[in-house]
Amino acid sequence: MSEETIFITGVSSGLGYGLADVALQRGATVYGCSRREPAELLRRGLLWTPIDLRDEATGRARLREFLPREIAWSAVFLNAGKLGTIRDLADCPTEDLRETMEINVWANHWILQALFESAASVQQVVAISSGASVSGSRGWNGYSISKAALNMFVRLYAAEQPDTHFTALAPGLVDSEMQDYLTSLPPDDRFPPLEILREAKGTPRMPDGPTAAAHLFDLLPALLSTPSGSYQDVRHL
Repeated sequence: MSEETIFITGVSSGLGYGLADVALQRGATVYGCSRREPAELLRRGLLWTPIDLRDEATGRARLREFLPREIAWSAVFLNAGKLGTIRDLADCPTEDLRETMEINVWANHWILQALFESAASVQQVVAISSGASVSGSRGWNGYSISKAALNMFVRLYAAEQPDTHFTALAPGLVDSEMQDYLTSLPPDDRFPPLEILREAKGTPRMPDGPTAAAHLFDLLPALLSTPSGSYQDVRHL
């Protein structure tokens, strides 16, 4: 991977941190953005800018200043996302749903615009989706809706950019702050997946960010053989 140049959103924790960690270990040049500063990754060579995906005007301008011109991107990971609170859709404020869509879907629109405007080429875009985008589990409301929209967003973008391979990828269970929140919730018969997550926490079924990221990087060549714009799940590859 030493000749590769990679861009990752949401590098401060979870899978995004793991992706940046593994890419740096493998010798890639890595650019990233997040709200919080990933100090350890910066010490190891990560090129980073602070961006709040809820703020398009500021974020778009900062990203355009940050991105190098005429670069050939090996891979772009649209990883940053928001889960929201697990509760019934009827109890979810509309403003919370809007913010989830802004972070999980619409921010990726202006990020890709900035990338394609400045890049010489983009070989591969991997948007981190979720099994929740197809499962329709009660309580995952805005997250499920936004990830389902992200799947279609990727499919439509793939039709417009035939020289770039796109995948909406469900990475499987990854131990993260999101899982810390989910597994800390009290038992609730309305939300059966919570018990599944609690049972997986601390086991190989829920690897940490770097372990999951290493597996994902190993799968990148296989993703190129799948239809561009398709939804894939690492558990089925």
